Amino acid sequence: MFAGVSFGTAAIFIRLLGDLNVYSIAFWRLIIAICALGAVILISKKSFDFHKIRENSRQFIILGFLLGLHFILFVSAVGDTTILNATVLVNTTPIFSMLISSFLFKGKPSYVAVTGILVSFIGVGIIAYADTSPSALSVHLKGDLEAVFAAVVEGFYLNYGREVRGKVPLTSLMIAIYSMSALTVAVASVVTSNSLTFTINQPSFILYLIGLGIVPTAFAHTFYFSSLSHLKSYETATMALLEPIGATLLGISVFSEIPNPFFIVGAFLVLCGIFSVVAGR
Repeated sequence: MFAGVSFGTAAIFIRLLGDLNVYSIAFWRLIIAICALGAVILISKKSFDFHKIRENSRQFIILGFLLGLHFILFVSAVGDTTILNATVLVNTTPIFSMLISSFLFKGKPSYVAVTGILVSFIGVGIIAYADTSPSALSVHLKGDLEAVFAAVVEGFYLNYGREVRGKVPLTSLMIAIYSMSALTVAVASVVTSNSLTFTINQPSFILYLIGLGIVPTAFAHTFYFSSLSHLKSYETATMALLEPIGATLLGISVFSEIPNPFFIVGAFLVLCGIFSVVAGR
């Protein structure tokens, strides 16, 4: 639940960093998250488990690639469509995750879980409908598609990540994944000729990057991935359906974006669906 609410801050920080390119935002988000988790290891006086990292290197490479691609697509989506559309569409992940789990990993979701996910998805759809107009649809189509592709990538990430979640201590695990993700973003920036920004002159941008790297990434995403140890991939993804609600509430205070009354109905259904999935456990 904490992760789902905290994810809502990501789109706000990304929008505030509008002058930075997509790859720089995604890259520094990951680097700051790595530093934050490294500090946790130092403060707690725990060791970094290099041995288990080496044993599972293939999995980390795949997970890092998927997460890096997800962050690139989501950051780009926030810039190309509305905050609400980006956060709503990226949270179609439970549907894709459930399909991937069923067809590729032979997972069998319970009827309660399926019902809860569908109720939440209907709520998310109502929220999206409240913010959509025919004229806005064509303008935001690129960003909407990027958000959907980000959801598909995250569906594969969660399903594959469930296999390795219990093999390595959480902090070491996430540092390894974030490191590979940062490398993926850096390589992608070179391939697409979008240079990473290493000099940031605006102090506010530094604060926004730190916030983005710590709140929705180092802590929220780490807790989110950690839940794979006792939740199925689509159940974990359902917890993130709180993101559109958190993002909208923050959007009201930061950007004065007042949601349509349909938002209240949609938010209620999202919460009911999440409660259904949790109750089913």
